[in-house]
Amino acid sequence: MRPDELPESALEFLREYHLASLTTLRADGSPHVVPVGFSWDPEAGLVRIITRAGSQKVRNAARGGRAAVSQVDGGRWLTLEGTITVTQDPDRVAEAVRRYAERFRQPEPREDRVALEITVDRVLGRA
Repeated sequence: MRPDELPESALEFLREYHLASLTTLRADGSPHVVPVGFSWDPEAGLVRIITRAGSQKVRNAARGGRAAVSQVDGGRWLTLEGTITVTQDPDRVAEAVRRYAERFRQPEPREDRVALEITVDRVLGRA
């Protein structure tokens, strides 16, 4: 399914308080899977994740390529896939923080905060 085809039930699921698994690829091609909080921006087709600059997921994302974030709650699940990038742009990081705070809680300030952005081109699941 394309991201712009998500039904309202899926959009609602993506607004609920759930952690997800982020999968990126290490330099050797093996998967790196970690729990994350994320936000979904349906207008931009972007998943946004805030994190610290030195993390493994940031090193993986800096090489480019694809990533997936998967949210599961019982029989409901969605996986959002696409190309991943890292940004240190203050406006883009602030937007990621704002959206994270809306869905989860206000994060503590960090000097080394960056944002991962996944430009979603494929959605799998049932929500």
